Amino acid sequence: MRIVSLLPSATEICFALGAGDEVVGVTFECDYPAEARTRRIVSTSALPAGLTPGEIDAVVRARVAAGEDLYKLDAGALRDLDPDLVITQDLCAVCALDVDDVDAALTYLGCTAEVVTTNPHTLAEVLTSIEQIAKALDRDPTPLLEDLRHRLHQLSQQTRTGRRVALLEWTDPPYAPGHWLPEQVELAGGVNILGTAGARSQPVEWADLSGAEVVVVAPCGFGVDQAAELADGLLQAEVLPPTAEVWAVDSNSHFARPGPRLVDGIELLTTILTTQTPSPTQARRLR
Repeated sequence: MRIVSLLPSATEICFALGAGDEVVGVTFECDYPAEARTRRIVSTSALPAGLTPGEIDAVVRARVAAGEDLYKLDAGALRDLDPDLVITQDLCAVCALDVDDVDAALTYLGCTAEVVTTNPHTLAEVLTSIEQIAKALDRDPTPLLEDLRHRLHQLSQQTRTGRRVALLEWTDPPYAPGHWLPEQVELAGGVNILGTAGARSQPVEWADLSGAEVVVVAPCGFGVDQAAELADGLLQAEVLPPTAEVWAVDSNSHFARPGPRLVDGIELLTTILTTQTPSPTQARRLR
């Protein structure tokens, strides 16, 4: 089977299911596992490079309002790869190519590839999407799912710290987390004070963070270095609760992508909330 993955999370899932050798095309964001970087890139961002979070927000809002694409599909690469299976999403226009754009490109190219569309909003739906992809790959998801469910069960049984957590999915403007992120906070033993599980992320006011004991800066699409820079800027701007701990985390690896490593993210939050010391490649405390 020749697989083109148009989602970093789907790429991770394919490799985790043992189908990495069948993945022939990926997006410019597919960086895990490292082997994914050796595959042909078929999707790139249409956004200019070097924008600040505020500038990214403004450009995205303007392009979405105008009906313009945020990603570019390399139709020539797609034709050359001649995939049997294309995995895409119908979750977020900001996250990846829209499924309608993929269908239109395949029709234009005369490609008969099967298209699998994922749309998870919760942790349970993320596990279901793994089953969905496994079925399309004709792979057994049981070992992977049993491991993830076992770890989730262990996390659900741990003693709650009761610490009030404000997790920021974006910083300019500030966004409350949606989808599975509030669940991650709760399973880590914290009390989530921003956002609603299963819902979309929403802009908030800085005053909405006032009751937080721990602020976790997890900007969607950013690694820990970029998140730490943004968190430091928020501290300098004095917009965060003055007595709260402030952490920057690798959102790309552990929070933004609906794949197996979301469980790693919960375990990372548990480490933070129980005052242990996480790896600096995953999280850094700024205050």
